[in-house]
Amino acid sequence: MSAAVWVTLCGVSALSVLAGALLGYALARRTRWPGTLPGEEMFLALHVAGQAAPSLRAGLTRDSARRAVRHVRTLLGTSGLVVTSRDRVLARDGEAVPDDEAVLAEVGGVLMDGRPHVAAHAAGEASAVVVPLTVDGRVVGAIGAYHAVVTASLVRTATEVGRWVSGQLELAELDSSRRRALEAETRALRAQISPHFVYNSLTTIASFVRTDPERARELLLDFADFTRYALRRARDFTTLADELSCVDRYLLLERARFGDRLRFRVQVAPEVLRVPVPFLCLQPLVENAIKHGMPGEVRVVIKDAGPEAHICVEDDGIGMDPEHLRAVLGDESKGGIGLSNVDMRMRHIYGQDYGLVVDTAPGAGTRIRLRVPKVRPRLSPV
Repeated sequence: MSAAVWVTLCGVSALSVLAGALLGYALARRTRWPGTLPGEEMFLALHVAGQAAPSLRAGLTRDSARRAVRHVRTLLGTSGLVVTSRDRVLARDGEAVPDDEAVLAEVGGVLMDGRPHVAAHAAGEASAVVVPLTVDGRVVGAIGAYHAVVTASLVRTATEVGRWVSGQLELAELDSSRRRALEAETRALRAQISPHFVYNSLTTIASFVRTDPERARELLLDFADFTRYALRRARDFTTLADELSCVDRYLLLERARFGDRLRFRVQVAPEVLRVPVPFLCLQPLVENAIKHGMPGEVRVVIKDAGPEAHICVEDDGIGMDPEHLRAVLGDESKGGIGLSNVDMRMRHIYGQDYGLVVDTAPGAGTRIRLRVPKVRPRLSPV
């Protein structure tokens, strides 16, 4: 997901909070709950809105609409309420709502022009205020509020509730886009690992089949373990212990390929082994160190730093020009999909302060550092 989308997500979240406060104010002026003291209406309106919000953040589905519809009707104080998609009734609450066919006929105009409509009914029947639900400028559904008397106040309030619900659905869409972007980045990282590494590993294993069949067997098992981990169904998060196990298999295979030209040292504080980390965040850094550090030594040091785990992957090889490094991190087409992928995912998941920190210069080796909070963020990919 681009930085622009991330900024948009933060902006919409802030606007949603403001919209919720304004909604509470509007509802507090219109709605009177029995037994409340003056000034309590604002609290009650915001409280009910807060109960509806988690369901709406799941998107516009039958299940989410059924969980939210009662709270939305409570906000409006109407006799009945219905939530629809573009082609069907998703949920209803109250006794004043007509059958599905009648509802869809009444919301049809709103779905066409995207503006609130009022449907006045005969005496004894509840009239309706129908307002659109929009996501990214598209009308995706509607809310129909049914009441014995439709006043100007109800029309205004229903319109604001519709806008607030639309804001929650917009956040749900952004959350979904964020998850899809992270899944796509993980798939891209797997694609980057597979072609050259699989070929080189199998070629190395084949070279031992006749001269050292026992070692060939061990390497084949290491290769199977590595690919099973790297190509499994993404769970987005794993433990640092699992990432290190993957790195260990990778290093054994590369050592078999390069022999004594490759030296590596791994130092890990045992306290951090259970820290949750993004899937495939460590192996690309080690791969980069081998690529730029041969011949030489690769060092992986992971320390316990209170609320965080600090990871450092270092080599004493040829290093990189800083300008080339910036190009690699900013443009995957320049061959840096591993590093750029990890950098983007860390920033998306934990914030802009958690990207890769790279120290390098021609002839001076490369040191890559990253920080990982020990607590998995609440808003993370599923």
